Amino acid sequence: MSSINTPQTETQANANTSAQALGAIQQNIQQGNFAQAELDAKALLAKSTDQETRTMCWYLLAVGYRLQQSHESAIEALNTLLVITPEHSRAFQELGYNYRALKQGKQASIHFYKATKINPALLSAWQALLPIYQQANQSSATKLCQSQIKQLSALPKPILAATDLLYDGKITQADIMCRQYLQKNKHSITGLQLLADIALALKATSEAEFILETAVELAPEKPEVKYQLFKIYSKLGKFAKALALANTLTEQDPQNTFYQLAKATALVGVGDISAAITIYTDTVANGHTQANIYLLLGHAYKNQGDIKASVTAYQQAYSADPYCGDAYWSLANTKTYAFTTTEIDTMLSGTQQQDISVKDKIHLHFALGKAYEDQGANGSTSANKYKDAFTHYAIGNKLQRSTLAYSHESHRSFVKSQINAFTPELIRQLKDKGHSSAAPIFIVGLPRAGSTLLEQILASHSTVDGTMELHEIMGLAANLSKKQGNKPSYPFNLGSINNDYFARFGEKFINDTQVYRQGGTYFIDKMPNNYMHIGLIKLILPNAKIIDARRDPMACCFSGFKQLFGEGQEFSYSLTDIALYYKNYVTLMDHWQQLFPGEILLVNHEDIVANTDTQIRRMLDFCGLEFEQACIDFHKNKRAVKTPSAQQVRQPIYTSGLAQWKNFEPYLQELKDALNSDVA
Repeated sequence: MSSINTPQTETQANANTSAQALGAIQQNIQQGNFAQAELDAKALLAKSTDQETRTMCWYLLAVGYRLQQSHESAIEALNTLLVITPEHSRAFQELGYNYRALKQGKQASIHFYKATKINPALLSAWQALLPIYQQANQSSATKLCQSQIKQLSALPKPILAATDLLYDGKITQADIMCRQYLQKNKHSITGLQLLADIALALKATSEAEFILETAVELAPEKPEVKYQLFKIYSKLGKFAKALALANTLTEQDPQNTFYQLAKATALVGVGDISAAITIYTDTVANGHTQANIYLLLGHAYKNQGDIKASVTAYQQAYSADPYCGDAYWSLANTKTYAFTTTEIDTMLSGTQQQDISVKDKIHLHFALGKAYEDQGANGSTSANKYKDAFTHYAIGNKLQRSTLAYSHESHRSFVKSQINAFTPELIRQLKDKGHSSAAPIFIVGLPRAGSTLLEQILASHSTVDGTMELHEIMGLAANLSKKQGNKPSYPFNLGSINNDYFARFGEKFINDTQVYRQGGTYFIDKMPNNYMHIGLIKLILPNAKIIDARRDPMACCFSGFKQLFGEGQEFSYSLTDIALYYKNYVTLMDHWQQLFPGEILLVNHEDIVANTDTQIRRMLDFCGLEFEQACIDFHKNKRAVKTPSAQQVRQPIYTSGLAQWKNFEPYLQELKDALNSDVA
């Protein structure tokens, strides 16, 4: 019987062929056979569409050109490479070598520095920068270089090599090399720290937490390990633990600005925003006027509801760094700020600067999108302004998408796994095994679907605490997903778990979230991605209330597309990806509705806007709450809000946002097609 190649094996075969061809090109360059290497590289470019292969081809061509002293050709090849892969550290390092050879010292230093920004483990780039800074008498830059060279040179070679691989995005190879080193050096703190970074890159945040907690136990005298663990706690939303660590660090080293800022971050996390603002303003008063500190201050003011003060802080950030993309995007993200002509011109200039990072350019494009959209809403040339706005949103999304590794297939597979695992039989088997508390109210939904508005309404009730997007359910799911030998992992392992554990899980959730509460009978967890785990939630907390925030598909998807999120939501940077994600969200929510009839309340944003009083009373009835006028007057609630909708929920409900997407309708055919397609 003849074998038939599946698409997967064909892909693997093509990858193997490309790897062999690249290996041969590299060998020819090493042996000085430059003409043959160039011919083979161009031949491979002509037939390959794989991004990684094409990137490597252009890189090898550039190296060959440089070794032949054809520096202009090398620079041209590297610029082509950077169009394909904008954050390629070694391409910037190669540009540095070529500009140095052309005696263009400033350009050389710019590109060597860019290389180190992307990959701080590039020892050779730091070494190339040092004499440039010394010759220019740049004392602070020289000290930084010397410090980095000393630190990197002191690392064991396998750890330096693995760190290099990690920063270059070769995470699997970095993981293998690091683990091999740790097998021989089990208590290496440096090795454990790197392993935690690798786990973080693999989105195994709970594993990174465990590794670093182990490292802290082994080396309690090393503050840098505690600081790394602090960042993990913050990422997981464990702000009480983060604050305890930050307090320890500031007690050990009161003059350390990083530790003071860490404490402020944790204080914001637990809701003590005034104390955080005091730390930020004291830090600025002590002469630390970097853009990132003003950004943190601005975010804290925004969370507190002081938009005027937040705007001032963001403007101070771009005064400190004129092309600080995050400052402009943060201004746009207040949703009420109107950019001046000067600010727009500066942003446009920033998008064209060669020495501006991709991250800054992404922020600038999103901010320009918002600036032109606002002009379109207020001016007579609206059609052109909306076209300009969409152009910048599209560029920003494309750039952001190029930095991510989102897979629609992975999300679809996850949804299918939840549907296949959570059957009526499983629910009957584990019914009422969880913790009896009725305190949690979960609000789930896609980003920009109106969940923050629903939270603000319910949190205005005297018996309900608004908290934040809590990470506890996601953390529990991650822990249950850990592979135990040949045993199935989450969600297929729930039927084999000791039934007593479900009540323990529920009790742990109640205890762990206590720190975010203010004494109310009920509290809200507004983590949008909890929709993935409603089955798990109902098993551990069968009496919890769940509200599904929905919005018109076109409005919801396009609103997500024009929002640059702080992290996560990787699906939102492509119109097709976001449409397919929306459809799979609906598929999974339909499954939960069938499994738990009457226990999940669907609230459409359009219904809230059209019949506010009726829908608010409907929500209160579902949650078993008495009517209170404060819920109608939710916009008067001064509680801290940490989502992009913070300013919007401090205003009465308005209808103008319902059809904003229609201003962009001529450019949204891809979104319409994906929403209407049979693909899911």
